[in-house]
Amino acid sequence: MRVRALTFVFVLSLYFAFVLNFALLRHFYEILSALDNFSIGFAISIPLVLIAALNFVFIPFSSRYTLKPFFVLVLITGAMVSFAMVKYRIVFDRAMIQNVFETNSREAGSYVNAHSIAMVVLMGVVPAILIMFVQVIPAERWYKGLLHRVGAMVCFLVVVAGFVGFYYQDYASVGRNNRELAKEVVPENYIASTIKFVKRRYLASKVPFKTIGDDAHQLSRASTAKPKLFFLVIGETARAANYAVNGYDRATNPFTSKIDNLVSFQNVRSCGTATAISVPCMFSPDNRDGFDTDRARNSEGLLDVVHKAGVSVFWKENDDGCKGVCNRIPHMTLNPADYPDLCEGNSCHDEAMLRNIDQQIADMKGNGDKLVGLHLIGSHGPTYFKRYPDAFRTFTPDCPRSDIENCSHEELVNSYDNTIRYTDYVVSQLVAKLASYQDRYDTGLIYLSDHGESLGEMGIYLHGTPYRFAPDEQTHVPFQMWLSDGFARDQKIDMKCLNKIGQNGTYSQDNIFSTILGAFNVQTGLYHKKQDIFADCQSADMAGRTTVIQ
Repeated sequence: MRVRALTFVFVLSLYFAFVLNFALLRHFYEILSALDNFSIGFAISIPLVLIAALNFVFIPFSSRYTLKPFFVLVLITGAMVSFAMVKYRIVFDRAMIQNVFETNSREAGSYVNAHSIAMVVLMGVVPAILIMFVQVIPAERWYKGLLHRVGAMVCFLVVVAGFVGFYYQDYASVGRNNRELAKEVVPENYIASTIKFVKRRYLASKVPFKTIGDDAHQLSRASTAKPKLFFLVIGETARAANYAVNGYDRATNPFTSKIDNLVSFQNVRSCGTATAISVPCMFSPDNRDGFDTDRARNSEGLLDVVHKAGVSVFWKENDDGCKGVCNRIPHMTLNPADYPDLCEGNSCHDEAMLRNIDQQIADMKGNGDKLVGLHLIGSHGPTYFKRYPDAFRTFTPDCPRSDIENCSHEELVNSYDNTIRYTDYVVSQLVAKLASYQDRYDTGLIYLSDHGESLGEMGIYLHGTPYRFAPDEQTHVPFQMWLSDGFARDQKIDMKCLNKIGQNGTYSQDNIFSTILGAFNVQTGLYHKKQDIFADCQSADMAGRTTVIQ
């Protein structure tokens, strides 16, 4: 087949507009259908503007040396992005690109299945192969080719300006109220986001590493008080909406609901909608509004400050890494080969976190206070069925596959609820382990998830939606706290008060930093009493001892 370059680009622009940008057009017309009234001309203009805009963007790459390599690349990558957008309504902004870059092979492999491969091959690989057989007819003279390209770009720009100008009020209204639409244009969305990510991560001037909390030290306490042993358990992809203790109508918390002194906080918000944001954020002294991932990556965090104060710290990993928060303290990642009864392939059930925990606690330096961070794999999708053993396959039929879009909603929810129930069991076992140490330590545990998950509500699956657009399912997370009698007594914490604020209070992952500092009586200028959950329920004399900044 012989075609001229501009014809070639135009045909591919049609393909991108109606196939690879299907998610964008679907979203646009969903928005229009929800309006009381709209112009038919405006509705018709949307794909025409998209086609013209794509032509304008693609034409600069239409020289004989760049045309085919460029389109082969964007066809294949665009197919991947388009598939994810259509099936899961994922938005490819800079944060999502960061997630892609930081995803390990185990997590990436969970998204690969026969269906996803077939769709990417059909939408991207096959068209990429076909264009290799197209013979593009060059212009007779290079300057004629240049003039044709410039002229075409001007024409397409006029088309875009004409339609947008004529229907300006409609475009302005829809655009202002639905800013996420700008992040859904393939391939502009992921290319621009990748450039932004690479620029900020690898090309920006290097930021000096920042130390924090150099003034941190523990306040003295009664000589008769026991040292503290505290578990900070970071869950994965659990949403509060599916917790029975938060009002869910299924028995997803049968184990922790029987534990005395365990408080479930009803209204807690995450810092982000992805692990790469939420975990560094909750360990940062900055609140969500002022948090910056690049700054956090080049700075110490909560674990460093606690360690400087004299607390022995250890981190145990069963997920996708600690995102830098454990880099400077002793840490380890589960090796599946060590637990063949609890692991399959590269993935381990969270019960494996309890293996060797006694020895690991004993190996922590010093005889004083100890903080153990435990990062669970929890409810990590889309392979929810791999997150719980067969013995915990309680809700059936479940969804034993990674292409969750091909499961019924009932099967998907059953699988997800099984993960929540299994996590509940693991947390109960961690509490039991702490209870066994009460003769030597005052013990406590905090469990909270890094972010939530969408299970098809509003057509959205998984997580990672930009925070300002994210549904409640992705930002409302479970938060549970257990304190031994000795811990509550030593810290002068009123457990009835803790239960009350758990029911009625509003908290977020911003509270973690100062709450952990308060738990270990760490004095530092980074501590904020108003963000220390324990301080809300401490007697006046203890609150006075730990107050540094209010």
